[in-house]
Amino acid sequence: MKVAMLSPIAWRTPPVHYGPWELVTSLLTEELVRHGLDVTLFATANSLTGAKLRGVSPKGYEEDRSIDAKVWECMHISECFEHAGEFDIIHNQFDFLPLTYSRLVRTPVVTTIHGFSSSEILPVYKKYNGHTHYVSISNADRSPGLTYISTIYHGIDLEKFTFNPVPEGDYLLFYGRIHHDKGAKEAVEIARQAGRRLIIAGIVQDENYFNQYVKPYLKEGQVEYIGSIGDDKRDELLGNANALLHPINFNEPFGLSVIEAMACGTPVIAFKKGSMPELITDSVNGFLTRTTGEAIQKVNEIDSISRQMCRNIVADKFSKQRMAQQYIQTYEKIINA
Repeated sequence: MKVAMLSPIAWRTPPVHYGPWELVTSLLTEELVRHGLDVTLFATANSLTGAKLRGVSPKGYEEDRSIDAKVWECMHISECFEHAGEFDIIHNQFDFLPLTYSRLVRTPVVTTIHGFSSSEILPVYKKYNGHTHYVSISNADRSPGLTYISTIYHGIDLEKFTFNPVPEGDYLLFYGRIHHDKGAKEAVEIARQAGRRLIIAGIVQDENYFNQYVKPYLKEGQVEYIGSIGDDKRDELLGNANALLHPINFNEPFGLSVIEAMACGTPVIAFKKGSMPELITDSVNGFLTRTTGEAIQKVNEIDSISRQMCRNIVADKFSKQRMAQQYIQTYEKIINA
């Protein structure tokens, strides 16, 4: 089977630090190659892959601000669809724009919908509903107006996450972009009122938000911001945390940081929104809460969660191997229809 994998180009595939869509695309691509599929990855030219690489944009536009996103996204998508006849299937990880090319080629297109940035993009998905094939990344993120061929949870590389049965850090962790959606403000409130040390790691996506709700509380040993981290520090940081705080303020489509923390054995205290009930079974691998007050109470109960259970659930439900197998089954279903 010949697969064209169309990655976003905001960041390199795989990303150096931040870039969840690019990360999932990379994990899937490499696993498909290991399964013997003939995969061509359309990504930035500096991407790293065991597949064939076709890159038009030299770097991600978030990495090099001299790159005009609109121009190079058009160049990037057209490069893939101009070669559509070479492939059995095109897997679009790029969001809605490539759908507008789908009726111009005979090659079937499957799109992983990584979430809806706003309701304003839905008309594009609705226009091509039935012509292309949609995969949701959680049942919670399905739009009632669309038809889906499957729900496939993201998978991670378990070998890159070391199980730690006894954390040594004595801290709570917030790991994600600093933005209202992700709840950095609430994480600070929870940790301070619980009297626990908090480490914050991630890119500052909203500087005004950071300056207003995070920066005033930064103090060594209490609330510490360490910036964006890469693979070299991620494993240790996640594994040594007593718990990951995930007090989101939006219906999150998935939540890679939740899975990554649990892979290290670290339970998660999350607000019960979006896909969280699909990732977390309350009182089994973490706690689902509705308010900061509830979350503060659960901080004191975190030792009741089995860290081994956290790891086991990820290994069973959220591995890259399971993700790849389900996508291969989806490809075959589309091609053989």
